[in-house]
Amino acid sequence: MRKLIILAAIAASLTVAACNTVEGAGKDVSSAGNAVSDTAKDAK
Repeated sequence: MRKLIILAAIAASLTVAACNTVEGAGKDVSSAGNAVSDTAKDAK
């Protein structure tokens, strides 16, 4: 669980740093969500 939280925090910080437009923000949020989902699946 701790690993998932750390990865989510990293993904969120990268999302905030990388998005320059609304479209870019949407792609970044989607990418971060996919990363968190993949990590959750791997943890099972």
